[in-house]
Amino acid sequence: MAAVSLPLGFERILDMVSVTHQLAEFAVNLTLDDIPAEVRARAKALIFDTVGIALRARHDTQSTRAMLAALARLEMTQGRAHVIGDSQTYPAAVAALVNGAGAHSLDFDDTHAAGSLHSSAPIVPAALAAAELADADGAATLAAIIAGYEVQIRLSLALTPAEHYTRGYHPTATCGAFGATVAAGRLLGLDAAGMEKAFGVALSQTSGSMQFLHDGAWTKRSQVGHAAYNGVIAATLAAEGYHGAGQALDGQWGFLSAYAPNPDPARAIAGLGETWQTMGLAVKPYPSCRYSHAAMDALRHLRAANDVDVDAISAVEIGLPQTGQNIIGTPLAQKHAPKTVVDGQFSMPFLAAVILRKGDLGWDDYDQLLSDPETLALTRKVSCVVDPAAEAEFPANMAGVARVTVGGERLETMVVVPKGEPDNFLTEAELTGKFEGLTAPYLSAARRTRLADALLDLDAQPSIPAVLELTRPDVADLKLAGED
Repeated sequence: MAAVSLPLGFERILDMVSVTHQLAEFAVNLTLDDIPAEVRARAKALIFDTVGIALRARHDTQSTRAMLAALARLEMTQGRAHVIGDSQTYPAAVAALVNGAGAHSLDFDDTHAAGSLHSSAPIVPAALAAAELADADGAATLAAIIAGYEVQIRLSLALTPAEHYTRGYHPTATCGAFGATVAAGRLLGLDAAGMEKAFGVALSQTSGSMQFLHDGAWTKRSQVGHAAYNGVIAATLAAEGYHGAGQALDGQWGFLSAYAPNPDPARAIAGLGETWQTMGLAVKPYPSCRYSHAAMDALRHLRAANDVDVDAISAVEIGLPQTGQNIIGTPLAQKHAPKTVVDGQFSMPFLAAVILRKGDLGWDDYDQLLSDPETLALTRKVSCVVDPAAEAEFPANMAGVARVTVGGERLETMVVVPKGEPDNFLTEAELTGKFEGLTAPYLSAARRTRLADALLDLDAQPSIPAVLELTRPDVADLKLAGED
């Protein structure tokens, strides 16, 4: 596929006018053959990772149970689309909502460092739901997901993520609504004009607030689910001829100008069709905010290399880029006293204490350690600062510095590229191990193998519902849905 580029000499306003149309054209005209093999392979790995996360979240998060109870009360539970890990089926948009929220509920989902967002959580669920509506095969679904990744990430880059965050927006949800619209719209057969209309509908539905940081609210999860839901709704409305606002991305009150103070629309289309932002997505080794991971890797290194006596630690200082400090480092008094899982996922002091005490962090550690006196005592010894070296690496890398004072000696190291980033990606064994750990409580070994094989060979699958059937629990001692 030919790269999309602007003629030389265009004024900035003309660049802006063209963005909505160019992204719509790219979104509907991209074919699987246009996509390099390495990009297709990476996308399948990301989908594999996402399904494992969503399956665990279906059963092990209180927010999922509350959401399902609300949907039942609203009489929104009758349909044929699959919620990952559920024995019941739902309306397509509702399945996208629940799967999207679930994929983001553990804070274990993939991230794009420069875009400062998560891609699969809103986009994969929208694509799966639309594929079930359209009876699409795995190849079409894979291409739709990659198109969604490219549009979502590019919109975040065009906003300038730090400025979008400063306004209080959550880019995974805001930009994710457009990525979800792309994925769903392709599968529902939209042409470029229809995709532009769908963008216009998505614009009026786009939301996502960082206010969840105030008290560890579950809205961080639900607003990502709503991005997936809104993508399916926007695409379906457009497919039925509904008119969304024109110039949705670049108009006077369009997405880019309304959601950031100094957008750079050219970044949304730079290298379109040649530079694949999908390859910038990282897979998380820890279920916590990605800004914490480099510092956590640094702490693991210090702990292992120096045989650190945790009881002798007198102080820990974590150096972060400014954006990371804003999210996981301040206000320090609040970060020193996490109460909920979301609090813990966004508390660098707590996460540092867990790594120093255990050497690792898994999903089940939150329940065990958020109320552990020794872990919380160490948490209060951790401070966070904006580190010039980490800031210099941002936004290309979410770097982190760890400084540990123990027994009167100060140990220090910096990690620039945390584990899971494209240049330090999880090995096949590590990726499979993560999937196994997430799904083993609910799927038998045989079922896990069949599901993994289908997801990692998605483009050869004739039926998306048949793949999703494999996520239904088959472990004999599975707890009843709704139990802790």
